[in-house]
Amino acid sequence: MNMLSTARERASIEIPPYIPSGRECELFESAWTRQLPLLLKGPTGCGKTRFVSHMAARLGLPLSTVSCHDDLAAADLTGRYLLKGGDTVWVDGPLTRAVRDGGICYLDEIVEARKDVAVVLHPLTDDRRILPLERTGETLAAPAGFMLVVSYNPGYQTILKALKPSTKQRFVSIEFDFLPKKQEIAIVSIESGLDEARVAPLVELASRLRKLKGADIEEGVSTRLLVYCAALIDSGMDRKDAIRAAIIEPLSDDADVKAALTEVAAAIIA
Repeated sequence: MNMLSTARERASIEIPPYIPSGRECELFESAWTRQLPLLLKGPTGCGKTRFVSHMAARLGLPLSTVSCHDDLAAADLTGRYLLKGGDTVWVDGPLTRAVRDGGICYLDEIVEARKDVAVVLHPLTDDRRILPLERTGETLAAPAGFMLVVSYNPGYQTILKALKPSTKQRFVSIEFDFLPKKQEIAIVSIESGLDEARVAPLVELASRLRKLKGADIEEGVSTRLLVYCAALIDSGMDRKDAIRAAIIEPLSDDADVKAALTEVAAAIIA
């Protein structure tokens, strides 16, 4: 019995719904089977995190997700010594636990983390597949069932926050974007409970507003926001109020921009 079928047999939780837009599921399975690190790139809210959750459940693998931020240091991933009951004990971080036990360690928005994080990841993303722990003197060899997955949004990259080419070239990469309208309507309907006929105008609105990215708004409407909006409508909220709360307000704080977005919404959704 191969490693893939064994992992699938271990799956005992419901698989989060996910609608593929290409062959990303097949690529993920191949990367895991061949012990290759994976990089996901695409706009905020386009389904990267849901995809990882879906694949972890589909493969029957434990998933440890870390949301990276400005203050995230290597020690937050590997571990540190802490005082417990008067004693100083070593406590593994999420990356170290995943390397010891196997499973997927997913670092969301990796470019937000401090620079020393990339240094820690490098030995895990080449043929060595090791995690040196300088504080304990250990060198952990990643088991066959360990996989490192990272993601980032190229649209947010700046000179100060960019993934170096030397780091990107250590990963197999999948580029994500928002789903085609028909597929996005289906997933928003499934997630929110709102029927597809009522979801369709919301997806059309999102498509129009995404074209304003980089001009009036910094980022387009995420599929996540569409699910929120549809869920509010499904709960009985007035459609205009739901659109304002779940789409217009999250996109901008500028009164003039919000007024313009409201006009676009009114023109599309009567």
